[in-house]
Amino acid sequence: MPDESSYPEPLGHAETRGIEFIRPSERHGRARDLFPVWAAPNVSVLNFTVGASLILLGMDLWQAFLVIVAGSLPWILTGIVAISGPAAGTSGSVITRAIYGIRGNRIIVALFGWFISAVFLALNWLASSFMGAELLGRLGFTDPILAPVLVTLVVAAITVLVAVFGHSLILRSYPVVASVLLVIFLLVTAFILPHVQWGYIPQQPLEGAPLWSAMTIGFAILASTPLSYSNSPDLARYLPQTTKPWNIIAATAFGGALPCMFFTAVGALLATGIDAAAMDLGIESALLTLLPVWLGPIFVVGVIINTISLNGMTTYTASMAFQSIGVPIRRIPSAVVVGAIGTALTIYLVMSTSLLDAVNLMLQLLVLISGPTMTVFATDVIVRRNRYNGSALFDEKPGSPFWYSGGFHIAGLSAVIVGAAVASFFLTNAVWTGPIAAAMGLLDLSVPVSMLVTAGVYIWLTRLAAIRRPTVIPATEGAHA
Repeated sequence: MPDESSYPEPLGHAETRGIEFIRPSERHGRARDLFPVWAAPNVSVLNFTVGASLILLGMDLWQAFLVIVAGSLPWILTGIVAISGPAAGTSGSVITRAIYGIRGNRIIVALFGWFISAVFLALNWLASSFMGAELLGRLGFTDPILAPVLVTLVVAAITVLVAVFGHSLILRSYPVVASVLLVIFLLVTAFILPHVQWGYIPQQPLEGAPLWSAMTIGFAILASTPLSYSNSPDLARYLPQTTKPWNIIAATAFGGALPCMFFTAVGALLATGIDAAAMDLGIESALLTLLPVWLGPIFVVGVIINTISLNGMTTYTASMAFQSIGVPIRRIPSAVVVGAIGTALTIYLVMSTSLLDAVNLMLQLLVLISGPTMTVFATDVIVRRNRYNGSALFDEKPGSPFWYSGGFHIAGLSAVIVGAAVASFFLTNAVWTGPIAAAMGLLDLSVPVSMLVTAGVYIWLTRLAAIRRPTVIPATEGAHA
């Protein structure tokens, strides 16, 4: 547990601070405190779902494990982006003004930041809703619509409370939450392992183009999770500016990647021991049938706790996004609005889809947004050498350091648009198959393409801009935090 004396905010009071600059005298904490903050949300039933989907795509175990390891590598970008928080002393949705310009940032955050937050709120509430409804069904409450909706409303209300109390509650409670979830999920794993077919071979083993198609689609699904966490500066921004960047990167990346890798691998193992008919009923039902009667309710409670921890973090950071785009609202009412949007989307999904279908489809579509926005953020941190002027980021007047051309930074906006557009030609899912992906046998290269194109375009355009206007060179315009 972090040292209580290092937290000036009273635990019993809601955090009133929003995107305001955090002065050096208010900084506290250590980089290692970030590890459980990222571990708690990622000890998740969604990992079981994604792992099982790799087997359902036709892979055998070693192929699935290889994809899981590769799909965890983008967590490094989450860590790199996190170091900008202590450097700038504010939230990520403000720091990106350096990338898109004052006005351009409002567009990106309003359109993309809110979409990413809403999708992940809905996906995680959806998981707890289906699991909670399954448990209620075993207790006699079998309404297929009302049960998950009621679970959603209760979990959403608690989640918003976590977001309202904010940073201090998250940093203090998540180490305990991570430990409790780890025990519960390891217990569940112990009851899954006896059902695993360690020598599992698909009925129709994949080779050649179909195999590469399945593996690249699986990689895109897995990579979408770390690529979506461009909010990592928000959790690190209270750290002292002198905190070593590598420590922040390691604590953030390993905190997220290790539980994701392990429990996604368990999900792949789970799918080898469950027949297709059971999977058609939903992975939440399949999981509960493998567990003893006493463990089922405990596991459902663990899923709900995990959902609250993840969505509490997401709602907390999304509440600051509202402020960063100029909406005149305090952080706490903003958190309530975010929760309402996510709840509405969750209820819609509860009535229209299965958990497995929703997770796979939405995570793949999310890549077109999260891939370019995360990549351009990480590229800017590297090119700028993590030198951000916190006070200058709040200067929104024409002619300010991050006003660029009419409030828009063409390099950042163009990099994201071009990266997403090009990536769409390489995307493969149930809704859209890009022409290049189709020509290559349904290979899904949307993630690496979006990253390479976005980074390349951003570096190229910033260098061109530096020739015409030396003051826009990323490494010098924000000289010091």
